[in-house]
Amino acid sequence: MQRRGIAGRKGINYFVTALSIGASILGVVFLAWILYTVIYQGFRSLNFAFFFEPTKPYGIPDGGIANAILGTVMITAGASIIGVPLGLLGGVYLSEFGRSSKIGNAIRFSANVMMGIPSIIVGLFVYTLLVYTTKSFSGFAASVALAIIMFPVVLRTTEDMLCMVPNALRESALAIGIPRWRATICIIFRAAKTGLITGVLLSVARVSGETAPLLFTALTSDAWPIHFFTQPTANLTVTITEYATNSPFEVMHVRAWGAALLITGAVLILNIICRTLFREAKR
Repeated sequence: MQRRGIAGRKGINYFVTALSIGASILGVVFLAWILYTVIYQGFRSLNFAFFFEPTKPYGIPDGGIANAILGTVMITAGASIIGVPLGLLGGVYLSEFGRSSKIGNAIRFSANVMMGIPSIIVGLFVYTLLVYTTKSFSGFAASVALAIIMFPVVLRTTEDMLCMVPNALRESALAIGIPRWRATICIIFRAAKTGLITGVLLSVARVSGETAPLLFTALTSDAWPIHFFTQPTANLTVTITEYATNSPFEVMHVRAWGAALLITGAVLILNIICRTLFREAKR
């Protein structure tokens, strides 16, 4: 086998390095462009009514997105209540009891497959399961759909974080007579709490901008989300879709940009917090 000369290898190295730097710069440029556009367009709609008035049809003054903000918070909170505990329990089983078992491998594989399922498929599944059977869209159905999306993210993150805890802590706890369940909750969880919080925040950031599942489950509404379990529930992502694509009026487009700015800012803040916490956990 003939070896390449050092000049050729250096040339390939410089080319790949330049290509990588160029791709990184291109990605940053597009990200900055998107952020600038959303911020520039979104700031035009920010006022008192925008934050404290519900959505209203075109022609009615002082319309806002307060009900959509509240609906999004309720849907996301409901999804967290459903999906996070199940994900934590599943992660505990995989890391503490099923590391090399066939059941653990099957659960791990299924979670990886679930993470790759398109969100619209999850929305269609929950539509068939809850909306079609109850004959009504609801915020609760949306929470179930988002919980299904959150579950594998929390499960895999929990497993990874708990596996990073040294086995010496487990052995020390068991050596002094602490039951396995108490050692897991009181010692292993405390050692990995920063990473666990990071996983939960990552799952919340993952579902914050989802639209397709909510179109099949929560739909939208101009009312306040007081009938969360039985009626369509306003939310930011579907409101953006309706205002930006189904309305010909400029004032509705401006409100859509404002809602997009809120979601972008929330997801950006969550990602920054996750990065900071993950860096601390890794250290």
